[in-house]
Amino acid sequence: MLDWTDRHCRYFLRLISKQTLLYTEMVTTGALIHGDRKRYLRFDKAEHPVAIQLGGSDPADLANCSVMCEDEGYDEINLNVGCPSDRVQSGKFGACLMAEPELVRDCIGSMINQVDTPVTVKHRIGIDRDDSLEQLLRFIEIVKQSGCKTFIIHARKAWLDGLSPKQNRDIPPLKYDVVYQVKQLHPELEIIINGGIHNLDDAENHLQAVDGVMLGRAIYHDPWLLADVDRRFYKKDNPLDSPLQVIEQLLPYIQQQMEEGAALKHITRHILGLFQGLPGAKSWRRVLSEKAYLADAGPELLQEAVAKVRL
Repeated sequence: MLDWTDRHCRYFLRLISKQTLLYTEMVTTGALIHGDRKRYLRFDKAEHPVAIQLGGSDPADLANCSVMCEDEGYDEINLNVGCPSDRVQSGKFGACLMAEPELVRDCIGSMINQVDTPVTVKHRIGIDRDDSLEQLLRFIEIVKQSGCKTFIIHARKAWLDGLSPKQNRDIPPLKYDVVYQVKQLHPELEIIINGGIHNLDDAENHLQAVDGVMLGRAIYHDPWLLADVDRRFYKKDNPLDSPLQVIEQLLPYIQQQMEEGAALKHITRHILGLFQGLPGAKSWRRVLSEKAYLADAGPELLQEAVAKVRL
């Protein structure tokens, strides 16, 4: 979810569900060690529970960065072994690491040895032509030697040569049954399924076979899908009854962030899908898309945009 699930997005989503575990964008070890660490690690306490996703392939660097993440108070530290972009491959992290399970084991082991925070791994069912169930099981058998107990599996393989990151999200076929088989063969592990899951009914069906479900694009494009998660899966009351209440609670945050120097457009880009499927949703999106970029745009723009929606 690079460039998607930033801190503004996560704060917004947390208003809709109090229980869902939220994930950051992937942050590389190089960015934390050599860049603006405070900017990359910053999050609002209201975001809890929140997991940070790291990208890297050097065990010592990952251990160092895991300590930073634990010190900041993240609830989980996840190593990304699933991202297929060219930039990721050139930096030797992401999906290309599935070809080196021993290195992944060593990376996660070094992280686990340095922190008490749970360390998890996210990966594909395979890469390129190494996509057999046997190859996947070998990867898991080796990586679990690190002590890792949670595997988040995107039910598509990744083509590292010939497909763009966008194509890798759509073209390789989904093979949910492969993830189910992993759980059957490894009942001692927590197996979480990811990839192409569009609604809560599908999520509930997957939970008959695995321990958890990760949704990405479905929630980003239709955030109100989260509104029933707390009641349906956690047996908790829904925090809000209407997307209008989300806007009411978001306005003070926007005011505060803009006073600290944030641009309105950096927040509103994440909320365009809030009224997905409702009358006036297109007008809501148009107002925000056309005006949030103006120099004098402020929180009052949301009031103008929401007036276009009919609930």
